[in-house]
Amino acid sequence: MWWLSLLFGSLIGLSLGLTGGGGAIFAVPLLVYGLNVAPRDAVGISLVSVGVTALAGFISRWRAGQVEIRPGLLFAAAGMAGAPAGAWLAGQMPEPLLLLLFAGLMVLVAGRLWKQAGRPAPKATGEAVNDDCDGPACRRDAAGRLILTSRCARLLLVLGILTGALSGLFGVGGGFIIVPALVLYSGMALSRAIGTSLMVIALISTAGVVSQLQAGRSIPFDVTGLFAIGGVAGMFAGQALGRRLSGPVLQKVFAVIILAVAVFVVMRNVGD
Repeated sequence: MWWLSLLFGSLIGLSLGLTGGGGAIFAVPLLVYGLNVAPRDAVGISLVSVGVTALAGFISRWRAGQVEIRPGLLFAAAGMAGAPAGAWLAGQMPEPLLLLLFAGLMVLVAGRLWKQAGRPAPKATGEAVNDDCDGPACRRDAAGRLILTSRCARLLLVLGILTGALSGLFGVGGGFIIVPALVLYSGMALSRAIGTSLMVIALISTAGVVSQLQAGRSIPFDVTGLFAIGGVAGMFAGQALGRRLSGPVLQKVFAVIILAVAVFVVMRNVGD
């Protein structure tokens, strides 16, 4: 089983390195159906391994100047506040229902990734924004710095709380929300959005782990450690590979795979 833990962890790390989010959603299905881990234990393992993997990727991209700290911290603070609510809600659900809801989330993520792959990233604007004007909530100044108005801050906070709740509920990092949100709503370049997303995922995952432990759920550290080691190795491989591959093509490939896994999860639980 140890080599499967390393292999599955490396697949999660590879996807995080390539896209900054979306691939972590495979962690729970791989743990449940590939390693026979109980769904609630899988959430804790996923949070730890995804958090460690994201932290390693964040440090690498931060050194390369591909992280925007201020919006990332705002997003993460809101996500850390939302994680306990998700963990509490997960404890109120029977495991088959939790997995079926997870499959529904995967379908939404797949559709979002496919749609985003065909949409050009917005360019940053040098136009200043008034808090009462119409248009995007977040804009940038002439130097490309984010103008953090109250509208922009509220938007990032709401998205962060949603991401944190999903993290606590399903053990996902939330990069499939974070990366598109930072690109679409803050005008952030994709490379910076991926780096910032990894920072946010690491912080939110930490809050999710704390919530799991406070809820009395144990985390098997033997499987978790192997999963995390594989994840870190896969992360660096994904970052190297991502510099050579087309982002939209990768997103569409991930969308198809996520949809296929969602169908598998539904069939397994409806058939039981």
